[in-house]
Amino acid sequence: MSVTGVNGEERNDFTRAENKRLRARSARLAGELVRPVRWPIAGSGILIVLGTLCSVAGPALIALGIDQALPALTNSGDWTPVLLIAAAYAATGLLGGLFRSGYFRNSARISQRVIYHLRVRLFRKTQNLSMSFHEKYTSGRVIARQTSDLDTLREFLDSGVEDLVSGVLFMVFTAVALIALDPSSMLPVLVSFVPLFFFAWWFSLRSRKAFRASRIYSARLIVQFVETMTGIRAVKAFRRERRNEETYGTEVDNYRMANQTVIALFGIFDPGLKLVANLVMAVVLLLGALRVLDGAMEVGVLLAAVLYVRRIFDPIADLAFFYNGMQSAGSALEKISGVLEEEPGVPEPANPTPLPAALGALDFRSVSFSYVADQPVLPDFELHIPAGQTVALVGTTGAGKSTLAKLLARFYDPSSGSVSLDGINLRDLSNDDLRRAVVMVTQEAYLFSGSVSDNLRIGRPDASQADIESAARAVGAHEFILSLPEGYETDVNKRGGRLSSGQRQLLSFARAFLADPAVLVLDEATALLDIPSERLVQRGLQTLLADRTAIIIAHRLSTVAIADRVLVMEHGRIVEDGAPADLIAGTGQFATLHRAWRDSLA
Repeated sequence: MSVTGVNGEERNDFTRAENKRLRARSARLAGELVRPVRWPIAGSGILIVLGTLCSVAGPALIALGIDQALPALTNSGDWTPVLLIAAAYAATGLLGGLFRSGYFRNSARISQRVIYHLRVRLFRKTQNLSMSFHEKYTSGRVIARQTSDLDTLREFLDSGVEDLVSGVLFMVFTAVALIALDPSSMLPVLVSFVPLFFFAWWFSLRSRKAFRASRIYSARLIVQFVETMTGIRAVKAFRRERRNEETYGTEVDNYRMANQTVIALFGIFDPGLKLVANLVMAVVLLLGALRVLDGAMEVGVLLAAVLYVRRIFDPIADLAFFYNGMQSAGSALEKISGVLEEEPGVPEPANPTPLPAALGALDFRSVSFSYVADQPVLPDFELHIPAGQTVALVGTTGAGKSTLAKLLARFYDPSSGSVSLDGINLRDLSNDDLRRAVVMVTQEAYLFSGSVSDNLRIGRPDASQADIESAARAVGAHEFILSLPEGYETDVNKRGGRLSSGQRQLLSFARAFLADPAVLVLDEATALLDIPSERLVQRGLQTLLADRTAIIIAHRLSTVAIADRVLVMEHGRIVEDGAPADLIAGTGQFATLHRAWRDSLA
C-alpha cells in the first residue's frame, strides 16, 4: 500500500484497515532491522538493567541511613553503619554511571549500524526501481526518505529507545522497591494509574494523526525546496520567485500548524501528568505523616517512600517524549517501508538468457502499451529492424516515438506482446547484458559532478584515455574539451553547469559511443545542438553507426538524412515506411514535412 495518492501527494487519510496494514509493514521492517543486532541489544539490556538497579538503590540506602545508621551514631558513637551506607551510596552511583556509559556507547554503535544498513538498502532500492516509480514518486520525496526520515529514525534510536527502556525499568524497579519498603504507600500510586491510563489513551488517539501530519508537511517542505533549487533556471527564466515563495510559505505554514497541534497536545499532557504526580505525592506524604505521628512508620521510610513516589512519575514525562519520538519515527518508518516494498515494474529475470555478443536485430511483436489504463499509446504495434540498420522515427508529438525508445531500453515493459533483441525477449535478458547491448541518449544530456573523463567512462569504466579521446574526436567534442581549463580532467560541476547545452550533448554522445553498444537510441539527442555542431555530429554518426543498429528520434529532418530507413508514426502506428529519398519523392506525410522544412531554411 502506497503512502502517496494518485497525484503523488503524501496521504494522511488512511482507513482503519490501511492503518493496520501500514503498522504491520513497518513492524516487518523493524524486525528485519533488529534481527542482525539482537545480541548487542541483549547486551545493552543487561547494562541498562544493572544501571537502573543502582539508581533505584539510593532512597532505600537513605532510609537505612536515617533509621539505622544515625541512631547508632547518636546513641553509641558508632560511625561504621554511616560510613558503610555512604560507601554503598557512592558505589551504586559510580557503578550506575559506568553501566549507563557502557549502555550509551553500545546503543550508539547499534543505532549507527542499523541506520547504515537501512540507508544503503534504501539507496539500492530506489536506484533499482523502474522509471514508472520515479515518474510517480518525485525526487524531492526520495530525498526526504534519505534525509529527514532517516534522521528521525536515528534520533529515535539514539535517545528515544533509551528513554523507553530506562523509564519502564526505573518505574518497575522503583515500584518493587516501594512495595518492599512500604506497601501502603503504593496504593495511591496504583489508584492514580487508572486516570493516567485513560489520559494516555486520549493522548495516543489524538497525537498519532498529528505526528503523521507533521512528517508529511516536513516531506512536502523538502520536496518544494528541492524542486525549486533543481529547477532554478526555469524559476529565473519565468520569474517564478514570488509565486514559489508563496507556495513555500503555504507549506511552511502548514508545517507550523501541524507542529503547533503536537505542541498543544503536549501542553495538556505534560502538565496533566505533573498534576497527578503532585497529588499522589501529597497523599502519600499526608498519610505517611499521620503514620509517623502514630509510631507506625519511621521518618526515613517516609522520606524514601516520597522519593520513590516522585521517581515513579518522573519517567512518565520521559515516556511521553518517547511517544512523541516513536510517532515521528513510526511515520518515517511507514514511508521508508513503503519505498522498500515497491516492486520494480521491469524486474530482472531469475534465470536470464545469456547474450554473449549482440548483433542488434530488433522485433516488436503485437506490442501494446499504455501509461494510463484504457489509453493505449501503442496499440498492437509490429516492427522488425535488421541488425546494423539505422532507422529514423518521425511524427507529431505524442505519436509514440519516445515510448518506443523507452520500451527498447526497457524502462517499461509492454502491456502485451514482446520486444526482442536478436530473437531474445528483453524480459529474459539480465540487466547487465541489456545495458551493454542497448544505450539510450536523451535530450537531457545529464552529467554528474566530476571530471570530463569520469563522465565519459560511465558506460565503460575500464576505458583508457586514448579510447576516451578517440570517442570525443568522433563526435567533434575533442577540441572544446581541450579548451577547458584542465582539459579532460576539468570538473564539469553539478549537472554540467559550467558547460553549454550543446557541449553537454556532445559529451553524452561521446559517452554512448565509448560504451560501444549493439543498439544505439537517440531520443531528440540533437535538439540542443546548433547547426555547426549538428553537422559535425552527423559526420561522426555516419562513421560510428555504420556497424550498429540505431534508432534516431528527431524533429530536425536534417538529422534524418543519415538514416537507412524512415518510419512516420501517428497515434502509435506506422503510417509510412521507406528510404528517406523514396519518401521525399512521394506524396505522403514525410514528403510534406520535408518540403516545409526546406522552405523554412530558404
